[in-house]
Amino acid sequence: MKNVVITGSTRGLGLEMAKEFLKSGCNVTISSSKPESFIKAKHQLKDYENKFIYLACNVRNMDNIKELWKKSVEKWGKIDIWINNAGQNCPRESLWDTPDEYIDASVDTNIKGVMYGSKVAAKNMLDQGYGQIWNMEGLGSDGMIIEQTILYGTSKCALTYFTKGLAKELKNSQVKIGRLSPGMMLTDFITKSPTGEVSSVTQDTRFRKIFNTLGDRPETVAKFFVPRILNNTKQNAHLVWLTRLKSIKRFLIASFIKRDLLK
Repeated sequence: MKNVVITGSTRGLGLEMAKEFLKSGCNVTISSSKPESFIKAKHQLKDYENKFIYLACNVRNMDNIKELWKKSVEKWGKIDIWINNAGQNCPRESLWDTPDEYIDASVDTNIKGVMYGSKVAAKNMLDQGYGQIWNMEGLGSDGMIIEQTILYGTSKCALTYFTKGLAKELKNSQVKIGRLSPGMMLTDFITKSPTGEVSSVTQDTRFRKIFNTLGDRPETVAKFFVPRILNNTKQNAHLVWLTRLKSIKRFLIASFIKRDLLK
């Protein structure tokens, strides 16, 4: 039985992974920066009441991260798997039109938050002698540039470099670190702006066509990730849901199979 901590796990892929870990018999610490976001998530987890706890944690704050580890260990005794999933999206705008606050938010959450989480987890896992850390990739991780998404993409590109580098530093230890590449998912990152309104990108005909071809629901991706995380023994592992081959196959059959995830 593994003990798992997931940041940003009251909705989307984080929540779906929490469900899959629970179904697999794991204990899970669920966390988010806004305790009110746990209300809906708690209802979805009612069948596992004694197998999870919720802890508020703003990943931009190192003290919060340290407390997340401490309280999780107090509850479960040890932490086997730590997943840095919390992320910050940005308005789909050119850099010069983007409010300054989103520069800080993307750096503080997507880069510093992952660094904070990885540092705390790595230090404590080295002390306990084992463990796994997983960081969530996203648009920009492979270096691809899409206009009006460069803040988010830059943060994810940095995350990939950081994770690969930390894998080298941990290469002689029993602490493993890896990357999760989920592809395009139907989550609030796609459907809503950072302030909660319906995202304008979902009304773009070309985007809708691509998303309905390549996109998936988070529960589908979670079912792929979780068993592979639990069975992983590699350093610098890279779990990729939307592979190049899968993308090609989907485009080839797109005219025969109609999907409308954004309906």
